[in-house]
Amino acid sequence: MSYVEIEVRAKTVDLAVEAAMQELGVDDREQLAVTVLQEPERGFLGMGGSDAIVQVKRRQPSKRRRDRGKKKPEESPRSEPRGRRGGSGRGGNANKAQENQGKSQRTKENRGRDMSRNMPDKKDDDREDLSIEKQTEIVEDFLKGLVDVYGLEGEVITRIEDDVIIADIKGEQTEALIGVRGSVRSAIHELTRTVMQRYASDSARLRLDIAGYAERRREALTIYANQLIEQLTADGGELMLEPMSSADRKVIHDAAAASDSVTSYSEGEPPRRYVVLANTGDIAGDSSEGDGDSDGDSEGEEE
Repeated sequence: MSYVEIEVRAKTVDLAVEAAMQELGVDDREQLAVTVLQEPERGFLGMGGSDAIVQVKRRQPSKRRRDRGKKKPEESPRSEPRGRRGGSGRGGNANKAQENQGKSQRTKENRGRDMSRNMPDKKDDDREDLSIEKQTEIVEDFLKGLVDVYGLEGEVITRIEDDVIIADIKGEQTEALIGVRGSVRSAIHELTRTVMQRYASDSARLRLDIAGYAERRREALTIYANQLIEQLTADGGELMLEPMSSADRKVIHDAAAASDSVTSYSEGEPPRRYVVLANTGDIAGDSSEGDGDSDGDSEGEEE
């Protein structure tokens, strides 16, 4: 039997070993010989860096382990049923059941140890408990560096309102950072949050706008929502809107909340979550969820 040797790359050594276990079909980490070829390195401001690289192969079983796998003459033939299919009451089958149960328990314990190695340990968390002012500086430095990397002429302005970091990137050239329907802007928003979480153990909420896009989008959606509300008020029924971000859904909910004849609620799972507008005369009770979609720590809460 040949023992395959593979190399695996991942963010951490533990994740690389876990991926190797899955590829080799091994449940017990003790069955592997692991050589760390490259330790992971952190990049600057959450960017760059390098992954861990490990070389993994199965350990050769000891002679005792190999002998244990050989069939003894007095054992039941292979054609007999395995496991607990019937009530034969044979002592050999009972012993096998106990042995299999013991192996299963050991496998679960080994998996538990492997999972515990991959779980973040607060003692190993090197992030600081940064003030919101310090986090604002990190956001401003990162966004300024991003604008410079793109070679654009723009200005980054930050401030703090109600424990929320407000970041505005201003300048005509910075419209290149918006993208179709704000897709690039959303990506920059998530990337900036990731940088904050890299340095702060408890990151603050962030609201990001680029070239005034968020305000223009909010105004356009409000007009659109009011038109739909007028239509539903006159014709009744309900309308299912296209999937939107939580920030856009909140605008629709706010518009519906200002109306006495229309209610709103969300359905679906992100990123395909959408808003349904319904005439209150066509539903039993008021099921309005005009609270901005309780999507947790999402963009809607921070927009």
